[in-house]
Amino acid sequence: MTIARIIASRSNAEIITCSADMTVREAIALLAEKRIGALPVCEDDAVIGIFSERDVIYCLASAGADALDKSVRDVMTAPAITVAPDTEVLTALALMTRRRIRHLPVTESGRAVGFISIGDLVKHRIDRIEADAEAMRAYIQSA
Repeated sequence: MTIARIIASRSNAEIITCSADMTVREAIALLAEKRIGALPVCEDDAVIGIFSERDVIYCLASAGADALDKSVRDVMTAPAITVAPDTEVLTALALMTRRRIRHLPVTESGRAVGFISIGDLVKHRIDRIEADAEAMRAYIQSA
């Protein structure tokens, strides 16, 4: 199963992004409003970084309350680690584990086409394992 199939199965395909010129305060408000943990930072549809809860913690720890007035560009994680739509789910999970990240922008020809979290991928794997187990039970019962 590929990342493209997970993105296609969503009821809401909107990618919530932020600009590198936004303030940290504005980006935090967006995270809170949407109840999400990270935002791809885009310029002209290209992903140039990621702004996450971890970035907020790190910049607050180093700059205190003044961090809220900094631009996202100054505190985001860049460059962003991305995957293509044809990336296999297990490959993306391995990448996230190896790099210790929880979010991946999905890009095609340099343009953002999706954004996935480790929760999305784990949910897919659990659903797949449960479906396989049910198929195995049905097979055994019919034999």
